[in-house]
Amino acid sequence: MRTAVAGPLLSVSLSLSLALVSGTALADSTVSLRILETTDIHTHLVNYDYYRDSTSDTVGLAKVATLLKTARGEAENIVFIDNGDLIQGNPLGDYMAKRRGLKDGDVHPVYKAMNLLGYDAANLGNHEFNYGLDFLGKAISGANFPYVSANIFADDGDGNAENDKPYFQPYVLLDREFTDTDGKKHKAKVGVIGFVPPQIMQWDKANLEGKVITKDIVEMARKYVPEMREKGADIVIAVPHSGLSTLTREGMEENATYYLSQVDGIDAILFGHSHTVFPSDTYADIDGVDLGKGTINGVAAVMPGFWGSHLGVIDLTLSINDAGEWSVTDSLSDVRPIYQRQGREVTPLVDADPDVINAVKEEHEATIAYMREGVGTTAAPINSFFALVADDPSIQIVTNAQKWYLDRILAGSEYDGIPILSAGAPFKAGGRGGPDYFTDIPKGQIALKNVADLYIYPNTVRAVLLNGDQVREWLEMSAGQFNQIDPKSDDEQQLINENFPTYNFDVIDGVDYQIDVTQPARYSKEGEVANADAHRIVNLSFEGKPIRADQKFVVATNNYRAGGGGHFPALDGSTIIVEAPDENRTVLANYILDVKEIDPKADGNWRLAPIGEASNVMFVTSPKASSALNAPDTIRFVGEDETGFAKYVLQSK
Repeated sequence: MRTAVAGPLLSVSLSLSLALVSGTALADSTVSLRILETTDIHTHLVNYDYYRDSTSDTVGLAKVATLLKTARGEAENIVFIDNGDLIQGNPLGDYMAKRRGLKDGDVHPVYKAMNLLGYDAANLGNHEFNYGLDFLGKAISGANFPYVSANIFADDGDGNAENDKPYFQPYVLLDREFTDTDGKKHKAKVGVIGFVPPQIMQWDKANLEGKVITKDIVEMARKYVPEMREKGADIVIAVPHSGLSTLTREGMEENATYYLSQVDGIDAILFGHSHTVFPSDTYADIDGVDLGKGTINGVAAVMPGFWGSHLGVIDLTLSINDAGEWSVTDSLSDVRPIYQRQGREVTPLVDADPDVINAVKEEHEATIAYMREGVGTTAAPINSFFALVADDPSIQIVTNAQKWYLDRILAGSEYDGIPILSAGAPFKAGGRGGPDYFTDIPKGQIALKNVADLYIYPNTVRAVLLNGDQVREWLEMSAGQFNQIDPKSDDEQQLINENFPTYNFDVIDGVDYQIDVTQPARYSKEGEVANADAHRIVNLSFEGKPIRADQKFVVATNNYRAGGGGHFPALDGSTIIVEAPDENRTVLANYILDVKEIDPKADGNWRLAPIGEASNVMFVTSPKASSALNAPDTIRFVGEDETGFAKYVLQSK
């Protein structure tokens, strides 16, 4: 029997070999597929800064639309996906949610623009939940494309994970027809699966508790990706609204993209949430990352910045064999910017697309009018130029308003008489936003646009009950904003830790303290104890006396911080005593309306401790800082750096 079958097998083998050599149809077909991504648009549809009330060259889906048209013209086969944080983030989002609202049948302006651009699918980001599930449902009902999110489930309250039902569609299979390099058509199913940070349950607890639950991103990928393949997905695109981190995996990670790349069956990853760019040098030191090709553990990936700063592009080379099986044979990832910055100069690389501008013109102009409404006056300018090196009026006014609000809420309650402290942070202090990304409000009328400039997030007020030790540890975590300074070095040393978000640099008013930056940071950015014996917070006192470990305080803050945002010790939701319905910036606006005129002076309750003999400790700020009246006397201007920031040196003592 072996002899009987040997001849036919040999004949087939020779035929296949000859066919491959001669390039006949038996060879695999090749398809080039371009995957495009936007992420973290945060309602920046128009190239406009509502806080400055002027056009902007650094933001806008309208600008990305121009890049999109070029990218589409270069490729035959396209899939276009958005990765969330879309309906919230600037005054247009707030105007639509808080002032105008959505009636049944209304189309939110973000979807007027996106429907025009022809998105294929979209994922939900964490900020989609800031306005509640009802508003979200009305908003996304206007999308002419499917939404996916695989790790959000309805809260059925029965404690049985086996029967949990997805709240949103976990994934979608898009039926597409692609053209190969020889002009032949091929039908394909493109699977798109999305994920959101599980931490939405803490960040938006008031909107979500009792309605939904979240599960681990990686575990849900392991559950659903094989199911997608079984249902015929030829290509699987994962869209996590999640950053890239290699911290040891423990489950329920906020930034799970690295471990998601290790899940079998995923061909490409479109990620976001971190407001950075991939591929870029930011991720050069991560094992398994190839910046040249733009891959993570061999999987093509891209993250296109924020606010419409970039368009993400992945070009996949796909092979299709005679059995109709698809596989990725090569890839290249890229990000295309809408502008470039050289020093202080910003050069636009594209014009805004007029069709997008016209599509949202009505809502855009209504937002401008809304933001120009006055609420009071200020007796002096307010800016955040020095918020990272000295007590600052742009934070002081927020903390004053929060304390004013809680004084009224707690009067006559069981907490009446417990000292009230108030925490605030500089939301606009340069960094990735560039040398113009600072609060800068002139003397005179304060409009809603100025209030929103002082408090840019739609957070709601929370109060937590803490002891003296917990207040100290909160400040220790906040002090991670600074690099460690060698007090005996004359070398240039950078004061600010650029990897630490400024919105996590909480100042707590009502106590006095110093920050000793010659000590190492006690906590890592992720809230883990990094140096157990280190204490940067020194001379912490209340009403002139050292704080006692068991002393009780009520601290005013926001839902993000009180619910665990930023990984601060003792802030995990368990210490909350007040869950107020009002937004922090609404409280700020009402405070200004109440006092009518404010005199924004910082009370100087915190400062940097002496830095010894170090004579070249640098920080950067706005080039407008040189004319600011609130410049501390502990700094000296030394020039401008290559990115347009003004450089200052701390005066050693």
